[in-house]
Amino acid sequence: MRCRAAVLLCAVLLSGCSGAAGERPGIADGRARAPAREVNDTRRLPPVLDHVATREPVVFLTYDDGAARDPRFPALVRERRLPVSLFLTDSVTGPGYGHFARLRAVGASLQNHTLDHPALRGLPYAGQRAEICGQQRKLRSRFGVVPRLFRPPYGTYDATTLRAAADCGITAVVLWRASLSADGELTYTRGEHGLRAGDIVSVPSDGTEPRALTARTVRLLREIEARGLGVGRLEDHAGGRLESRSEDHPEGAAARRATGN
Repeated sequence: MRCRAAVLLCAVLLSGCSGAAGERPGIADGRARAPAREVNDTRRLPPVLDHVATREPVVFLTYDDGAARDPRFPALVRERRLPVSLFLTDSVTGPGYGHFARLRAVGASLQNHTLDHPALRGLPYAGQRAEICGQQRKLRSRFGVVPRLFRPPYGTYDATTLRAAADCGITAVVLWRASLSADGELTYTRGEHGLRAGDIVSVPSDGTEPRALTARTVRLLREIEARGLGVGRLEDHAGGRLESRSEDHPEGAAARRATGN
C-alpha cells in the first residue's frame, strides 16, 4: 500500500510540474509581453553624410537661407538646369517663401534646416523634435513637399538629433565636405583639398552682398567643370548609396561652424 501511495503521489507531482513547464512566458497573467528593446538600438537612425559614394562624375550643390536674397538666382538655376538642394529655416526665409516657390518651379529641391536655426547639440529631445518636425509641417503646408533630408544649423548635432530627425521622417542628415568662402575659395572639412566626385558642397551666404550669390555660384561652376565634373541631384543619390561619417556619429561634428549654415 505504501508503495502504491508513493507512486500516486509522484505521478501527481510530475503532472503539476509538467503543466507549469509547458506554459508560455508572459501568457500566464493574460498579458503578452513584448520582447525587450535595445536601449541603444540605432538601426532607425539616419546616416550622416558629407560625401556620396557614386560612380557618376558629379558633385552636389547645397544652399541654406542666403539663397532667398538673390533675385537672379532662380534664373541661373533655370538656365543651367542646376539640381540644387535648398535647406530652409522658417524664421529666416518665411517672408521669402514666394522666392523659393519660384526656385522649386525651376528644379530646386526644398529640404529641412529647422524652424528657428538653433544649435541643436545638447538640447533635449522635445526641443529638437519640435524644431525639425515643425519645419516639416511648414514646408508641407506651404509647398506640399515632405523633406527627406535635414541639415542641422552650424553642422552640429548629437545622437538626440538623429533620433528626433528619424522620428520626423528624415532619411539622411546632410553636412558638407567642401564649403565656398566669401572670397570664392573652397575650404574642406577633411580629406584631400580638391573637389572629387560625390562631394557635397555648401554655398553659405557668409554675410556677402545678397546679389553676389549668383556670381559666386557661376565661378564655382567653372571650377567644377574644370575638374571634369557636373552637378547631380542629391536626392537621386540618397537611395542606399550614402557615405556615412562614422567618425562623427553619434556625437556630431562640432567644428563645422560655417557662417550661414
